[in-house]
Amino acid sequence: MSKKYGGGGGGRDRRGGSSRGFRDGSRERAERGSGFSGSFDQDNDGGRHPSHLKGREIGLWYAKYGAVRKKQADRRSRAVVQMDESREQHIIKLLDSVQNDQSGPERPSGNARDFASADNWRARSNKSGHCYFDGDMTEEEKRKIKFEREDTTHKKRSSSQAVVKDEIPDTWDDDDDDVVELQQLEGEENREKLRRNDKDLEFLLQEIARDVLLDESLKRDLQSKKSHPKYKEMLTFREKLPSYGKKEELVRLINSNQVLVVSGETGCGKTTQVTQFILDDHINRGMGSMCRVVCTQPRRISAISVAERVAAERAEKVGSGNSCGYQIRLQSQLPRRQGSVLYCTTGIILQWLRSDSRLSSVSHLVLDEIHERSLHSDVLLTIVKDLLEVRYDLKVILMSATLNAEKFSKYFDNCPMIHIPGLTFPVEEFLVEDVVEMTRYHPKNQDRRPAWKRGFWQGRHSRPEKEEKEAEYKDSWPCYARTLQARYSESTIAALEMLDGDDKIDLELIVALIRHIVLNDEEGAILVFLPGWDNISSLNDLLMGQQMFRSDRFVIIPLHSLMPTVNQTQVFKRPPSGVRKIVIATNIAETSITIDDVVFVIDGGKIKETNFDTNNNISTMTAEWVSLANAKQRKGRAGRVCPGKCYHLYNGLRASLLDAYQLPEIMRTPLEELCLQIKILKLGGIAHFLQKALDPPTEKAVNLAIKNLKDLNALDHSENLTALGFHLARLPVEPHIGKLILFGALLGCLDPVLTIAASLSFKDPFFIPLGKELMADKRRKTLSNNSKSDHLTVVNAFQGWQEAKQRGGRCEREFCWDNFLSGNTLQMLHNMKGQFAEHLMHAGFVSSKDPKDPNSNVNSDNEKLIKAVIVAGLYPKVAMIRPSHSKKRPGVKVYTQHDGKVCIHPKSVNYEETNFNYTWLIYHLKMRTSSIFLYDCTEVSPFSLLFFGGDITIQKDDDQETIAVDKWIVFRSPARTAHLVKSLKQELHSLLADKIRRPAPVDWKNRQSKDCAVITAIIDLITTQETMTTTAGAQGAGRGHGRTWTPRGQHIYFNDDDSDDDN
Repeated sequence: MSKKYGGGGGGRDRRGGSSRGFRDGSRERAERGSGFSGSFDQDNDGGRHPSHLKGREIGLWYAKYGAVRKKQADRRSRAVVQMDESREQHIIKLLDSVQNDQSGPERPSGNARDFASADNWRARSNKSGHCYFDGDMTEEEKRKIKFEREDTTHKKRSSSQAVVKDEIPDTWDDDDDDVVELQQLEGEENREKLRRNDKDLEFLLQEIARDVLLDESLKRDLQSKKSHPKYKEMLTFREKLPSYGKKEELVRLINSNQVLVVSGETGCGKTTQVTQFILDDHINRGMGSMCRVVCTQPRRISAISVAERVAAERAEKVGSGNSCGYQIRLQSQLPRRQGSVLYCTTGIILQWLRSDSRLSSVSHLVLDEIHERSLHSDVLLTIVKDLLEVRYDLKVILMSATLNAEKFSKYFDNCPMIHIPGLTFPVEEFLVEDVVEMTRYHPKNQDRRPAWKRGFWQGRHSRPEKEEKEAEYKDSWPCYARTLQARYSESTIAALEMLDGDDKIDLELIVALIRHIVLNDEEGAILVFLPGWDNISSLNDLLMGQQMFRSDRFVIIPLHSLMPTVNQTQVFKRPPSGVRKIVIATNIAETSITIDDVVFVIDGGKIKETNFDTNNNISTMTAEWVSLANAKQRKGRAGRVCPGKCYHLYNGLRASLLDAYQLPEIMRTPLEELCLQIKILKLGGIAHFLQKALDPPTEKAVNLAIKNLKDLNALDHSENLTALGFHLARLPVEPHIGKLILFGALLGCLDPVLTIAASLSFKDPFFIPLGKELMADKRRKTLSNNSKSDHLTVVNAFQGWQEAKQRGGRCEREFCWDNFLSGNTLQMLHNMKGQFAEHLMHAGFVSSKDPKDPNSNVNSDNEKLIKAVIVAGLYPKVAMIRPSHSKKRPGVKVYTQHDGKVCIHPKSVNYEETNFNYTWLIYHLKMRTSSIFLYDCTEVSPFSLLFFGGDITIQKDDDQETIAVDKWIVFRSPARTAHLVKSLKQELHSLLADKIRRPAPVDWKNRQSKDCAVITAIIDLITTQETMTTTAGAQGAGRGHGRTWTPRGQHIYFNDDDSDDDN
């Protein structure tokens, strides 16, 4: 068991004494005087110490005695893994049949009689015992397997000239096999298939050659457009843009340099004009057929909106074989093959690089909005810098706001820069004290909980430098408040102090400010910046709750990057005269898109920022204060058409302490997903590549990411991509969630698993209203349906919402209200599920993009299987449950292997749960606040961990036969059963290896197929084992065969005399 708490192996004992030495020699005397070394006499006077011990010796004796007692309790409490005789015979026949169907030295023939021997099974398991889920083998195991393979192969070749070349390898994690498989995956035949089937590669994979006739045609077409009324009208507008005045200089610098940095103020037109300057220059020089400009955008909506704007300026429709188009994941309107401009997301370029590392068909690569320092853009900058050394003909244009342009130039060997001034009218700025004064606003219903408690419930944990800033702010506030007294009323200062005591954005203040603007200012669109979807939807609900804003004089548009692109395009349409447009957006509207008619900007002052704590392997996404760069960009959104106003909802003291820039995303996020991209793009060693980045992440963060990927078995011990890692790298989610999605598809429980994956990727749909925490807890507990699973609670909530929605809008709203659910979040999860399913269909794992497709959901009603799939995705995030006999805090104690004691977060349905059926939990996140808390956890059964966890070992522990997962999750099991489980897991590995090499849905109707037979046998074990070990009061009687049994160890475990305190 874990050294933290099992077998007396670690840490300080809770009954007195520690591992420290004693200067008076009492430790040695206690050991000598006890009469034993390392074991205790079970008949020792009821557990009393020997009479000759004194003082500290007594304490040390009891410490050792307690440790031994705990070890004995752990051994007794181990759950029993066993099968009845009929199930054993069924699995033996299944394995016999499956292995006889496969040829090769690793598959000896046999019959049911052979399989009946435990020794024979042990020999079979050890033959190729390493599995798809396993960690690295020891060197001794590798040498042994290698010798056996060489010996067997030699015998095979000597007896037969026929060698089976297409045999499925038994060991995907073996170095040579892994390389062969990945080479097959990336072979020319598969690449050609990819080119035919993957629409995202259609624009890239073109053979480009000079075409004189096309050059002349493009030139004539451009000349004829100059007389087109729509083109002439647009050209008049373009000529007023600051960038148009720099046209000649821009073209000259681009043609004479390989790299150019273009910095420009908001509204200068660089995003729409530079690409057109390049294309028109090539066409006018008779080189149009050789011009293929690709411009990256950080978000889907900006790629679409900019492409549509450029097409309109060229008097064309976007795509349709014209000169301008766009491409985002799973959606595109492609331009003509040659002489064109394509706008796409940064992720599309990274996807292209997998198929063509040189981007051979691209003549000009324009990287826009690089100042945002997103993870993808920083990685692409690093790749492009290396690419320029082999693509001398590639032109790269880096486009940024005026912020930090020199840094990008220096990174690219001091390449030339050009600055384009902005075209904005003056913008008047206001701080929150001004807003409160002019609106006479007084805060209501403020959250009176202490700051630490608010942060606890919100999962907040700031970086040390952030905490230092907050301490400085707190110290300076009294002095700053005194400076306000001469300029503002007492009521304003009192309101400011109330607002200052709450981290949340006061949405009621924003409503009051919008009302003030509407009633007192001229016409013009209002743009509100908020950090996330929860704020956006709440403000939308507040506005729609007032009669004034429900009238047809207002158009309210929530804008978020996860919304369907069809809805987002409404934001660019000008409303009729007398109608005011109110746009509620995240930082997507800072630079990625331009809304021309905005006159008033309300800056909420917060931005969602992902942070990662390498010490605790914890990531969080929280609303942090904006940087000065963010504030400047937001201000620039006003004043595009006339003088504007910008209202910052933070005070002057806060403004003076804002950071200059946001920390680059690569330095504050987990790197697992990025590491997989580095490997699939064949960019070399992970650490070596990341050291070349503009701002490299810490060595600790890189090493932690590599370790986590090895634990997930996405990377082998040499940091090579495994077969599983290859597919995870292609999924647009974090690796653990990607694995969860893959297993949900392969095991026929797609819909509920996609709900879980969407929730873990975005957020769960529950909210905690002030003062109703206990009621919300009860509702969540009810929705859990005694599943002891936060993940299944979300599934139940989502299914209930869908059923209520079918009955009408009123039922939907009532269901959400009664269960403290956010309808907007549930809708977002629904949209994300559709995206995931569509990606799975394109990859070949399912046959329909409908998450509810019956063929993908034959096992979706099996909660036990869904829990096993959660293990497959989230392992090794496992915690052990132990009993707590504390009168102060009844319930259970929870431990992880590396952290020791942790706590289940109070938001979990498992908080204060005492009646667990098993002693293991799987969790998604752990976060340190006052303690280390586990978020989103699910109780899981032994078979779930055995089949979908890590490396299985079979051994004897004194008189116990055991089977263990990664040597610390230990179960009692007869050797015969243990070897059956290990062999069945090997067959699951073989099946999954084949599915990963050749993705295809499982044919659940063909019960005779290997796929269906092996998976069905495992599902049957998982289902009946959980039913067999569930307490009498639990639901779901299951379909177990033969006798049932009481969960051995459970009652012993919870009744054993453990420590009574609660350390």
